[in-house]
Amino acid sequence: MDVGERIIFSPNIPPEVNQLLQAAVIASSIDQARAENLFIQAQATDRHCLQTYFALYKFYFYQKRLTDAERIALSGLEESARQGGFPSDFRRLVREPKKWDMYANEITLFYLYTLKALAFIKLRQGQMVEGQLILSLLQQLDPQDKSGASVIMDLAAALEAQQWN
Repeated sequence: MDVGERIIFSPNIPPEVNQLLQAAVIASSIDQARAENLFIQAQATDRHCLQTYFALYKFYFYQKRLTDAERIALSGLEESARQGGFPSDFRRLVREPKKWDMYANEITLFYLYTLKALAFIKLRQGQMVEGQLILSLLQQLDPQDKSGASVIMDLAAALEAQQWN
């Protein structure tokens, strides 16, 4: 790891994309507009690099720009499904569970992780029903909880219990 690196994104990330992402991470605490431009530039440099979607939706989420975070998460789901050769619609994946190995590689795991992020974004937007639906389908797609969705499921359950008290 380079001394200037703040985050390790992936060992397979193109160096020019990594450089832009690292600069964006550094800028994110002092100049959000510059950080956003760098994240977008990284994505434009390599639209197939899934880590650019991850970095950008996470940036938007922390900026409380949930609509933008949702848009990029959905784009990340589309791109990972395209690369993995499976449907991007998680509802369809659940209907054909034996057809797709969601633990096959980094691409499928990225899909699961991004689906978890989408559920969390929905919950933060107050879209509890949609967030819960995504989580329940994710539980079927990821029975081993490799995405860590159980943490979000616990949060959703706590939020739901709070609503009834």
